[in-house]
Amino acid sequence: MPLTDFALPQFSLAGKRAIVTGGNTGLGRAFTVALAAAGADVFVPGLAPDDGTTERLVAERGRRFVFAEADVTTAGTPARMVDACVQQLGGLDILVNSAGISLLDDVIAFDRSKWDPMVAVNLTAAFDFAHEAARVMIPQGSGKIVSIASLFSFLGGRRSPAYAATKAGIVGLTKAYADELGEYGIQVNALAPGYFATAITEATRADPVSNQRIIDHTPAARWGDPADLMGPLVFLCSSASDYVNGHTLTVDGGYLVR
Repeated sequence: MPLTDFALPQFSLAGKRAIVTGGNTGLGRAFTVALAAAGADVFVPGLAPDDGTTERLVAERGRRFVFAEADVTTAGTPARMVDACVQQLGGLDILVNSAGISLLDDVIAFDRSKWDPMVAVNLTAAFDFAHEAARVMIPQGSGKIVSIASLFSFLGGRRSPAYAATKAGIVGLTKAYADELGEYGIQVNALAPGYFATAITEATRADPVSNQRIIDHTPAARWGDPADLMGPLVFLCSSASDYVNGHTLTVDGGYLVR
């Protein structure tokens, strides 16, 4: 592409069709709204029923929103959700693996009752959805797959061995899929948020010691806002990132540099 051809439309998602798993709660809602703001229609499989907020935010941006109540860990669900997206939105161009859970406990008490559901949601579901999305994207010769990693992909995690393991697994899965799917015009990347102000981190932020410890360790000197992830996600889902493949983009306010 000649340098003179570069323009902001490189970041447009106009006419694209996207799946965002768990895209009606937490950071997933920010991802859904970001894609809609950039021009995409969005299909959201999620376990928690949509309260209407995400649909309204998407509609305000002139895009279509389809919610399907679904357990992403149930065998056959990823295939059904991909087929439903293609049927209802007319195709699939973008997959964002956003669904995730976090269960905490001391290492001695952290047993399979906590390990198994986290692996199922955070890693196996991401694998299944990527596998089914590739089935659609390979024949069309294009597509974007973005999975949500974490700072815990690179750090240890006190009281969260399964979260650290599954998020490290997302980085490995991203690289493996990128290696194989790149030749088909499909880019596979990951987005690794740092410490963000969401409902999941409310207790940590309410603890003065823990809150200050995180702020002091972050060069930006604040918690991330979900809006901080919207631009990076759109970049990874747009043609502006067509030569970015197998990469994990960390959005952490500089946390990892200290």
